Amino acid sequence: MNKIFLLALPLLMSSVCHAEDITIRYNGTSAKVEQSLKDSVKVTMKGADVNIESLYQDHKLTLLLKGKSDNGQLTLKTAGKAKVTLQGLNLTSQEGAPLDLKNKKKVEVVAAKGTENTLSITACNDTVNHKAAVIWAKDKLLLSGKGTLNIIATGDGCRGIKTKKDITIEDLTLNVTTSGDNLGEKPFGFGDFGGFGNDSTMFGGFPGGMPNFGGGFPGFGNDSTMRAGFPGGMPNFGGGMPNFGGGMPDFGNREENGEDDEDGEGGGMGFGGKHKYIASTKGIASKGKITINSGNVTIRTTTAGAEGIEGKNGIVFNGGNVDVMTTDDAINANACIEFNGAHVIARSKGNDAVDSNPKTGFFMPFGNNNTSQDDADPAIIIRGGTVYAWSQVGSPEEGLDCDFSPLVVEGGTIFSVGGGMGEMPSVPSNAHAKQPTVLLIGLDVVKNEPIYIYEGNKLLDTVTIPFSLKRSASLVTNPAFKLGNTYTVKTKSYEKTFTLNENFTAVR
Repeated sequence: MNKIFLLALPLLMSSVCHAEDITIRYNGTSAKVEQSLKDSVKVTMKGADVNIESLYQDHKLTLLLKGKSDNGQLTLKTAGKAKVTLQGLNLTSQEGAPLDLKNKKKVEVVAAKGTENTLSITACNDTVNHKAAVIWAKDKLLLSGKGTLNIIATGDGCRGIKTKKDITIEDLTLNVTTSGDNLGEKPFGFGDFGGFGNDSTMFGGFPGGMPNFGGGFPGFGNDSTMRAGFPGGMPNFGGGMPNFGGGMPDFGNREENGEDDEDGEGGGMGFGGKHKYIASTKGIASKGKITINSGNVTIRTTTAGAEGIEGKNGIVFNGGNVDVMTTDDAINANACIEFNGAHVIARSKGNDAVDSNPKTGFFMPFGNNNTSQDDADPAIIIRGGTVYAWSQVGSPEEGLDCDFSPLVVEGGTIFSVGGGMGEMPSVPSNAHAKQPTVLLIGLDVVKNEPIYIYEGNKLLDTVTIPFSLKRSASLVTNPAFKLGNTYTVKTKSYEKTFTLNENFTAVR
């Protein structure tokens, strides 16, 4: 009898310990809430809209969400950490984020093992209150679990996931799709100048004379129309260097009333060609850093200005499989983008595949620090994994765009496709190419035609690109590359053999 009791006791304790503080079962136009923890936790309901406010700071509040509603929402305001488990949840909001997290500390959203969960949003008119996303979080957000989470944003101005701080993704199968239009576009013509970041001060004037753009002015930032409009090259400052006393043109987002400016396109110079969209339909956007440790992440966006993954303070790919296809930048940051071990496919139909706009980019020599590229912080670091960065629009957009800051290659497999200024995209220097790297200039990419990379008769890699592009500037490296060895890149109509005599080699 004692033995039976001792065996049963741990099972009972386990059941008690894993009980959720709050369980919500959505059922059409209503929801049922079971609340085991009531002290310092307030729950209010209206139809299938559930509002929870927790004053706990030390206790991690746990929630379990189930069921289905075509017009429901969870608003969670927490003083401490929280864990929200989704177990077969299908929740659609007709206005505002179906998962609206007003958290002061990290919230973990977990897709329970073996379950498929879908969160959708159909309208995002309330952009002022930050409900223009399927998941919106005020503080850090961890997305995890052994299940599947589908994020679907169909409304105009609706993003997939947006946070004010860091996002971490691990284990999860995450599918993000946005298909709505932008809510509008801010005028930003020539002469409409802002300042650095939050500074909206206009230029102090051009006492040295207006620059003479006789040589043509390349576009700075992500807009291909601007770049294409000034093909002549760098400007000739014959009329005198402008006085930048009033501040440089606007670099990305500003703050209004302490909150997001919805939504300047981050990074890059705005000389007449930088589009600034209001509530563009991005896939995953964070004002902090985005880190992907493991799992399977797929992102699709279709609207101008709708980047796939945007991390203002950087993006880190440590592991997992990441597949991003967009019209705008597939992956974008205003700081360093690091590839450490993930398998990443980044494809843009109309802009750069991977675009880093660090603070030590092109225009710093015209400012106060006169930073050289050797001293500048890296824009992109590739240490391992696979990086397929494909821009199918052609010059001047690139597979890997560093805005004239360093590109560091320490390892991994890379095959980029794109254009670049005069067929010269961002490339590593000999000092920054720790693993031998080659730039193939003039490779004709044919849709779905295999590209083979050989060392002698040994096949190292096969890459198949899902579009065609004439005269690609393709950056290529492989962990098997060694200085002094000879390699061949071959297609049906192209064959180029080269010897890696330096860490970085350009081949025409």
